[in-house]
Amino acid sequence: MSEIAVETLAEEMYQLIAECAGKKNLKATDLTKAMIAKHGDGACDKDDCKKAIRVLIDSGRCVYSYLGGSYIQLPPKEGAAS
Repeated sequence: MSEIAVETLAEEMYQLIAECAGKKNLKATDLTKAMIAKHGDGACDKDDCKKAIRVLIDSGRCVYSYLGGSYIQLPPKEGAAS
């Protein structure tokens, strides 16, 4: 059983995505590796990270985008130029 709540992982992933917005595109595997590196293998696993990513996508806080690969990003701002 994992020690870190899925909601906590989702919030930490969101912060990481927000920090990297416009600088670096993050894949789901990048987020998973970052969370496991931060908390350790015993505290969270790939399945927990998948669930956290699903929480972000389902809530609309993040979106998948395809730029030669699948990336997770903040949703585009309303009325922003492409």
